[in-house]
Amino acid sequence: MVEIDRGEIDTSATVAERSVKVDEPDTRGRLILRDRAIARIATTAALEVPGVVVQRGGLTRITGRDLPRADISTGSHSVAVNLYLGVQWPCDVPELTRRVHRKVGDQVETLTGMPLHQLGVFIAGTETETAGDDDSEYPAPAPADAVAAPRPPTAAPAAVPAAVSIAVGFLALGAIAARELLISRGTLPGAPWLRNTFEWAGRQHWHHWLVFAALAALALGILLVLLALAPRTRTHMPVRADSDTPTVWLRPVDVARLCSVEAGSVAGVAGVHTTVDRRRATVHVTAQPDAPTDDLRTSVETTVGDALAPLDRKLKLRVKIRRGKSRT
Repeated sequence: MVEIDRGEIDTSATVAERSVKVDEPDTRGRLILRDRAIARIATTAALEVPGVVVQRGGLTRITGRDLPRADISTGSHSVAVNLYLGVQWPCDVPELTRRVHRKVGDQVETLTGMPLHQLGVFIAGTETETAGDDDSEYPAPAPADAVAAPRPPTAAPAAVPAAVSIAVGFLALGAIAARELLISRGTLPGAPWLRNTFEWAGRQHWHHWLVFAALAALALGILLVLLALAPRTRTHMPVRADSDTPTVWLRPVDVARLCSVEAGSVAGVAGVHTTVDRRRATVHVTAQPDAPTDDLRTSVETTVGDALAPLDRKLKLRVKIRRGKSRT
């Protein structure tokens, strides 16, 4: 008589079922995309857009803050990207931004399989266009898909120095408390600092100088609260695109370069220098000896004014002209 072990038959069937499941793609493991890989995809796609350049040198070699670079924020079902680019200047910033949105958005969604929640573009550096560049060979950019705009770039909060000082104070207090604990257990020799300090404070009596100390502490507390609530200063100027929400910001130095390039293209201008602050743009023009001053001023104001029109913040334009020295 031959006995059949039912358990062995069931076990072999289970192994067969498992072998079938292994062949299914969704049972072979899982794919994890690191933020560094997504950042490489975004920066590589941005470099394929005409006008975006690589910028290295200076302090970037030490800090590793080369351009382009990307800050990635991934969620469970989507990804957000902030791109910091270096561009050839002068350039049409809105058109360049639409190219970057289209190219980077397509590459990120295609290669990662995750939808792009938002894509912000920051012009963090400019590079003067060389003589051999020709933008006519590039095709017209396709319209970019609508994306949500990130928060505008701002300076560090005003409360940062106070917060750092308070944090250092708490770290020092923690180190002193650890020393007190070791002294109380006999691990370290020496006199306790906190206990002696508290005993000394307990033996003190009222003095008139305490009034001024209390007022100074009150004023310091109010100052710290105001610093904590103060809004952060905006460091860039928004550029109006097709949508109402700006997605591109320029530094004041980039706006100044734009004004200088546009003013330098006017006939009769021998040299130009521009300064830009929060309210106005001042163009200092050196005119050629034979150029009429009034006509030159009008031409520069018209040309530079058209260049500043895409800015969301209206700057007061002021043109100062001085006559250049004639060459004999």
